[in-house]
Amino acid sequence: MSTSIILLCLVVIGAVAYMAARSRAMALSGGRSAALHSRPAYYGSYAAIWAVLPSLIVLFAWLAVSPGIISSSVRGAFPDDVKAQPAVQQDLAYSMVATVARGMNMLTSDELSSLSSNPAGLQAKLSEKGVPLAGEPQPYMIAAAKTLNSESMTSRVIMTAIVLLISVAGAFYALRSVAPRFRARNRVERVMLWALLVASSIAILTTIGIVLSMLSEAGRFFAVVPFADFFFGTVWDPRFAGAGSSSFGQFGLIPLLLGTLYIGLVAMLVAVPVGLFAAIYMAEYASSKVRSIAKPLLEVLAGIPTIVYGFFALVTVGPFLRDFSAQISGLLSGSYTNFIQAQSVITAGIVMGIMLIPYVSSLSDDIITAVPRALRDGSLGLGATRSETIKKVVLPAALPGIVGALLMTASRAIGETMIVVLAAGVAARIQINPFEPMTTVTVKIVNQLTGDLEFTSPQTLVAFALGITLFCITLCLNIYALYIVRKYREQYE
Repeated sequence: MSTSIILLCLVVIGAVAYMAARSRAMALSGGRSAALHSRPAYYGSYAAIWAVLPSLIVLFAWLAVSPGIISSSVRGAFPDDVKAQPAVQQDLAYSMVATVARGMNMLTSDELSSLSSNPAGLQAKLSEKGVPLAGEPQPYMIAAAKTLNSESMTSRVIMTAIVLLISVAGAFYALRSVAPRFRARNRVERVMLWALLVASSIAILTTIGIVLSMLSEAGRFFAVVPFADFFFGTVWDPRFAGAGSSSFGQFGLIPLLLGTLYIGLVAMLVAVPVGLFAAIYMAEYASSKVRSIAKPLLEVLAGIPTIVYGFFALVTVGPFLRDFSAQISGLLSGSYTNFIQAQSVITAGIVMGIMLIPYVSSLSDDIITAVPRALRDGSLGLGATRSETIKKVVLPAALPGIVGALLMTASRAIGETMIVVLAAGVAARIQINPFEPMTTVTVKIVNQLTGDLEFTSPQTLVAFALGITLFCITLCLNIYALYIVRKYREQYE
């Protein structure tokens, strides 16, 4: 029985347990829900949890552990000369055994019986079934494949029986526990509390795992390249080491960091005024009908993939700025030479700023709307105009939240990749001209992790050093944003 069918059976058993426990609770109370400690739905939920949750835990644990046990059993049956080979060769042999086993499941009984008398034609038969093999499998591989299929089938049958038995047993146990004064609500809420705790723990542990993985690889990089050369270097020129040379190039972070901050600054200069003014208009001036139309249309920008923004910058914005600068140069000097490159800081900043507008406007709109109406009415009642009320009352009250939203938006801008690749290029250099190309940390992370370099080379490991640096920058921005919001948040009665 496949895993999806097992899950469907568990859902059915859980639904039946829910209805049975709910009906039993009502029957024991004589149809009066007031006589029950908890609502009838809690009794049903309690039974459904017992019918589904323990069996799900056993199912996922079995699926995680059984492949390793079966693999160890199959490998143990390999001939001694195969076991004496390196681990890589044994892995290749087992991979071929797994492929043969998968292909044998597609063969008919007649084909399998003919295979016993003529194993040499297995490669051709599996190729006809769409299962390619690099070479003709050896006899021990065919025997190991049969063992693998047999043990996998046995394991799945036992797993199905145990999981369904646990599910039915859990349902009967929950039904026997149903009583008018049984605290079903407390039990269900305790399970939900643990579920929320597990969910939050997964998020925290994932973050810790990401950090530790980057730190471990970054440590290998810094074992080759000194800290000072990376964090204070002004030249980014990773290259292969020459013959007889121990030089791996130069890995200066400064050009990448300046490019990241420069492009992010230009993007914020575009996104903040437009997004903030849009938020003020929608929160304070727009009618409910206009707001219901304008706000969703503005937030559509947040759903556009960043690669589409990159194409927009590459095809439209970049050529427009280049041609526009050529026209200005021609009018002023008579020489139609463009002074804005198609790929430049300003191109990437403008397009990235357009992408960030919905983030700024949506967050700021929610924060401005949360300011109590009584403050506006009090200001207007004292004779202030609407614009004065916004400037003197609403914005100061919402300022901590707005600043926090802007800092979070800045961290989003720092982590952008695709727009920068297409709109600002990959040139790592130090310069202040916004009309020239630069690049960012994220672009170089992608560049260093793609290609034919060895994963243990400094040219590849530098990506993890860049990643942990970028992680620290965005983490500091987010922490500072939360600090500002919590410290300066105004509490209104």
